[in-house]
Order: sequence, then structure tokens, then C-alpha cells
Amino acid sequence: MEDQEVIDITREALMLVLQIGAPVMIIGLIVGVIIALIQALTQIQEMTLSFVPKIMAIFFSIFLFFPVFAQMMSDFTQMIADRIVAFG
Repeated sequence: MEDQEVIDITREALMLVLQIGAPVMIIGLIVGVIIALIQALTQIQEMTLSFVPKIMAIFFSIFLFFPVFAQMMSDFTQMIADRIVAFG
């Protein structure tokens, strides 16, 4: 396996991590901003008020996007396996 192939696989793996992590993080960010805005408007500064809705939104988004994430990881694994077979 050449250096360029290793770099390509690493780049593709990092892009996969970003593609899987970005939707969940963006949803957490949006919920966090909304909760912070509500806290600023009502002057309620409770720590659990910001933590619980964010964690629930993140869990829900993982649950919602799991089939897509699983397919993406399966495709990546299949691509790696095909490269290993072609190399050998």
C-alpha cells in the first residue's frame, strides 16, 4: 500500500467522522442557543435547564439519523475491505 492510498483512506475516514458528527452537533448547538435565549429572557439560570434539553435533542437526533449513519459506516467498511482484497 502506497503512501498516497493511506492518505486517501485517512482523509475519507476524517470526512466520514465529520459527516456523522456534524448533524448531531448542529442540533445540539441550535437547541443550546434556543435554551440560552430563553434563559436570558426569563433570567432563569438553572444548569439542568440547559443540559437536559440538549442531551435529549442529541439522543433523539442520534436515534433519528442512526440508519443513515450505519449505512455510511457500512459503505466505508466495504470500501476498505475492497481495497484490502485488491491489494492482496
